[in-house]
Amino acid sequence: MTRLFSRTALAITLLAGLSVDAAEQTHTFTVKAGDHDRRNTPVTVLVPVGRYSGSAVVTDADGNRMPAQLTTPSLPNELDGVSELHFVLPSLKKGQSMEMTAVFSGDPPPVFSDDPSTDGFGWKDTPGKHRELSLGSKPVLRYMYEPLDEARRDETYKVFHHLYNPAGTRLVTKGHGGKFTHHRGIFFGFNRVSYEGGGADTWHCRGDAHLSHEGFVEAHAGPVLGRHRVAVDWHGSPKRVFAKELRELTVYRMPGGHLVEFASRLSTTGGKVKLDGDPQHAGFQFRAAQEVAAGDQNSTYYLRTDGKGAPGETRNWSRGNDECADRPWNAMSFVIDGDRYTAVYLDSPNNPKEARYSERTYGRFGSYFEYELDEEKDLVVNYRIWLQEGEMTVDQVAALWADFVEPPTVK
Repeated sequence: MTRLFSRTALAITLLAGLSVDAAEQTHTFTVKAGDHDRRNTPVTVLVPVGRYSGSAVVTDADGNRMPAQLTTPSLPNELDGVSELHFVLPSLKKGQSMEMTAVFSGDPPPVFSDDPSTDGFGWKDTPGKHRELSLGSKPVLRYMYEPLDEARRDETYKVFHHLYNPAGTRLVTKGHGGKFTHHRGIFFGFNRVSYEGGGADTWHCRGDAHLSHEGFVEAHAGPVLGRHRVAVDWHGSPKRVFAKELRELTVYRMPGGHLVEFASRLSTTGGKVKLDGDPQHAGFQFRAAQEVAAGDQNSTYYLRTDGKGAPGETRNWSRGNDECADRPWNAMSFVIDGDRYTAVYLDSPNNPKEARYSERTYGRFGSYFEYELDEEKDLVVNYRIWLQEGEMTVDQVAALWADFVEPPTVK
């Protein structure tokens, strides 16, 4: 089985040879900013599995304390013998480093805010319908996983994730119905899938094609992040499961917005599977709520590496149009009920290329690629979505991308 990448390639180093104080359970490490200024940057430290347990607090050299959280390895890491320690680094100037200490204990995680609505993440399941992640009392993310019901096929033929606004007062993503009912929140699919003896359109989910939830594999909830990993079967025609997916979403606790990380590993059930499509009907995509399509679409604009686009203007990949291929990121600013939001789409350079981008003023954007998997080669992808109220600048989005693909190093 081929893995396309590991987060260790992004310069996060396993801390294998540290001395441990058995009484205090402390772990000391140095964070280096590297070539970028860091502000509210998620940091992952790989530590030997089983060496630490309980809640964690990270303290910097100035005595500032911040919440931390232990988890099993994320899907992009998939390393044996390690756990992940997570925290959010408030700030560190480029070229600088800081010594930090994590202290582990059996005590409950300390409260770092006077607002009880943001105490920590938690999952709540509505069996057979959806599972929702909240930060304190504020909903953040909802996984829609109702089984296929042929009587209500267009409502139930694919799994996807909804995203709430930062205030937790409404969904900013689209579900069933509205303009192009097959568009669903944060979703993944291809309209041209071929394999020996059949094919599928897992974008529109026509014929026998659909994506089914097959189980909850793993979940984490704590003061720094909420994460879950789910098993999804890809169905095609004639009636068969031609691929199996592990899909993982992580939401980091961040000031000013939601940072969502999407990771997926797709494996064939036998033989080669060719994934293909076009920019409008394939890949990893974000679709804003139906109110964007029903409102003034000229209020929508795109922010790209070359600056702010004109309201209502879009750019889409076509053959020979290199400007719309392999962008490091893209951002869409849109309005729902008079409130403006910006959604940022961050693409890892380790994802398959050529990444072909699509933009629509009604609120869908993302990219797709062509790929062939077989028994020796899975498809592994990794993206991030950032959502905030208001507008953003090129520099702000570029900083998010740098945090994703060139994170601080840890030694």
